[in-house]
Amino acid sequence: MTERKPLGVSFETWIDRQIREATERGEFDNLPGTGKPLPGEGKPHDEMWWIKQKMLEENLSFPLPGTLALRKEVEESVAEAMGARTEAQARAIVGGMNDRIRESHGKTLSGPPLFQPLIDVEKVVADWRARHPAEEKPAPAPEAPRERHSLLRFFQRKRHG
Repeated sequence: MTERKPLGVSFETWIDRQIREATERGEFDNLPGTGKPLPGEGKPHDEMWWIKQKMLEENLSFPLPGTLALRKEVEESVAEAMGARTEAQARAIVGGMNDRIRESHGKTLSGPPLFQPLIDVEKVVADWRARHPAEEKPAPAPEAPRERHSLLRFFQRKRHG
């Protein structure tokens, strides 16, 4: 057991002495992570870091409430539609998700209140088209050149007409 801080000694001095003595005894030798950077160094502080780390280590997860799960499913389906091979597949993915959203509007889902609007199919398809430019289309055949003589005659007739 650690001894109590003696009266008249500042905490900093007492703690420094405890660390120095433990180091001299070799109690900090061969600790896991020695010489490695601290995990999460340079990232913003997250108060729940230890819970997230424990869940990763234990391969744990928890189900999202119904409304949040629906929102996540909408985001995933839009991303899936963007990766579709054809426009028809993208439309089918978004259409199926819109069916699920319509279905959810008549139900009470767990979680915070949320009204999930339908996905704008045309916007998603326009984004899909922008990401998947069509193969080079053959250039349209050039128009036949107009005969200058016939146009010239036409205007001359009008003028003298």
